[in-house]
Amino acid sequence: MKNPKTIQVFGSGCPTCKTLHERTVKAAVELGIATPVEYVTEIQRIIDLGLMQSPVLAIDDEPVIVGFVPSIEDIKNSIKDKLAK
Repeated sequence: MKNPKTIQVFGSGCPTCKTLHERTVKAAVELGIATPVEYVTEIQRIIDLGLMQSPVLAIDDEPVIVGFVPSIEDIKNSIKDKLAK
């Protein structure tokens, strides 16, 4: 599997956002992805993506999960689906 250029979790720093970040880090490790998972708490950057809710998981600057925290398996599937395009 190729490595994405960027993996970012956008959130306010709340427990839900932190959980998405932790699960995304674990998913990336399990997939063997070397790209670090950036945790962004600047709300303006979420707005710049055109979104009004968090948390957000973005792969290569494209949101793939918005507004909820899925399971690690679902995060892995979202990453694989994005990289398959």
